[in-house]
Amino acid sequence: MSAGTKALVLDDDAPSLSNSTSPVIRFLKGAHLLGQCAINPGETIVEHAEACGIRLPTNCTSGTCGTCMVSLILGEVPLPEELPPGLDDFLVGEGARLGCIGRPRGDVDIDIRPPI
Repeated sequence: MSAGTKALVLDDDAPSLSNSTSPVIRFLKGAHLLGQCAINPGETIVEHAEACGIRLPTNCTSGTCGTCMVSLILGEVPLPEELPPGLDDFLVGEGARLGCIGRPRGDVDIDIRPPI
């Protein structure tokens, strides 16, 4: 199933992205909203998580190890032309993104759990 087609049912108290005026990144663990903050262009998923008070595991900070792997549920986090060692085509197809190098564009929902 591709990242754009995953079904997501949020807690009833989860705010809607459509109510915001600037792009927002939301961090979830399954259907539980952990936090959200405005997108700062150029910042990585890990940097946004820290701004929301969420600590994502990291190690290499260059896309090599895959420690910071998360799942893209909704929105766009562009991939580099050449996939880093921490990702492969299968993982990308399952919605995997690396938090240390992924820079969100527009409204984005991220599950802090890897896709597999």
